Amino acid sequence: MRILTTISEVRAACRGARSPGECLGFVPTMGALHDGHLSLVRAAKASCGIVAASIFVNPTQFGPNEDLAKYPRSFERDCELLEREAVDLLFAPSVEEMYPQGAVTWVTVEELSGKLDGRSRPGHFRGVTTVVAMLCQIVEPDAAFFGQKDAAQVAIVRRMVRDLHMPIEIVACPIVRQADGLAMSSRNSYLDAQQRKQALVLYRSLTRVSELFNRGERNAARLIAAARKEFAAESSVRLDYFEIVNPENLDAVEDVSRGALVAVAAYVDTTRLIDNILLVPR
Repeated sequence: MRILTTISEVRAACRGARSPGECLGFVPTMGALHDGHLSLVRAAKASCGIVAASIFVNPTQFGPNEDLAKYPRSFERDCELLEREAVDLLFAPSVEEMYPQGAVTWVTVEELSGKLDGRSRPGHFRGVTTVVAMLCQIVEPDAAFFGQKDAAQVAIVRRMVRDLHMPIEIVACPIVRQADGLAMSSRNSYLDAQQRKQALVLYRSLTRVSELFNRGERNAARLIAAARKEFAAESSVRLDYFEIVNPENLDAVEDVSRGALVAVAAYVDTTRLIDNILLVPR
């Protein structure tokens, strides 16, 4: 695996590595890799002849009171994991490489960027779409692989790619969970044993909604009320939002007969976690 730190190196390497007709897959990450990230790499390897990944903790998607300074970083371990998965190229730029002095350009997906996490974290998705657009401009992949756990991000990146006519397929891969249902997240490392146990309320709330849906409940308000009862029983966890929305435009839905995205965010002590499920009619 080649580890590259400059834009010019990556552009040359990606263009040079691709044979005519060969697909280049790209997995953008912020590092602190876990099985969820590695599942994206495996999906890319399964469908693309060349796979590039990136590790870049993007400062523009963190708010002033968020966890940029303490965000987990494990670069050497991450490199070992990616090498084991036979990733061809790793782009690991500095902040200065990605954001040259005086940079003032942003990529913003209006409307969608103010929903779900965007409502709770103003400016977050502006940072996400800007850096994803830059990375895709640099790597020039045929397909980019994202985790379904960040469902709002997937919807927003897809809209950006569509609106800007970017020749990239956005592939959403299933959430990877631990044995007890907790969704894999780099931020899980912040949790002590008691907090980790408390964090399971996110999955319990989603499971409760899924059970009711499978038994025929189609009213979103009643499904949300049932989920909130789960949080009421776990008072140590502070609910940020629990919403049922259209997975493409993130608008709230009242009736889930045609399916929906069920998304939750909550604070376990100071650690903010997200999770979601898709309701699919049978």
